[in-house]
Amino acid sequence: MTQEIEIEFKNLLTEDEFHRLETTLPFDRAKTETQTNHYFETPEFALRDRGSALRIREKNGVYTMTLKQPKGEDLLETHEPVTPDEFQGWINGSPARKEYMEKQLNELGIEPDRLRYWGALTTRRNEIIYHDTTVVLDHSSYNDVEDYELELEADHRAHGEKIFHQLLTDHEIPERPTDNKIKRFFQTLR
Repeated sequence: MTQEIEIEFKNLLTEDEFHRLETTLPFDRAKTETQTNHYFETPEFALRDRGSALRIREKNGVYTMTLKQPKGEDLLETHEPVTPDEFQGWINGSPARKEYMEKQLNELGIEPDRLRYWGALTTRRNEIIYHDTTVVLDHSSYNDVEDYELELEADHRAHGEKIFHQLLTDHEIPERPTDNKIKRFFQTLR
């Protein structure tokens, strides 16, 4: 189990803006990777109601469970590895006991046995280091929807915010209120 604070800035992009950033920033040196997020929630949306989310990310044959919880302006992420067999159990409604994750869920008042699999979101991701931040271009598909997104991750909120706004300004991209991927995913289920 590992934990980290995630300081992240997001902006939805048009397809044209996405391709413009892809060609004007040094993404030609970036390796494109594909990852799939598998989302879990209780039938009554108890995680959402607590501002939290649970996923298992499948990337390069490795599965990692992540619980995201609010922590001030940022998110506390708790990660725990999952075996392929455990992943199948989660998908099929028989969640494997994961000690640390279960502890975090219990602190939120959520029984792991109440969690259900809701579906997946697949992302083609390009990532670069840019002015001491990580800049990511994501092209995601889920529930017959495709979207394009700019993400910027930083170690310090003020620095990340400055670089993020400068990127948008320099590339004439309007700032758009952007929900996280799991929220966008669940909005398409309604």
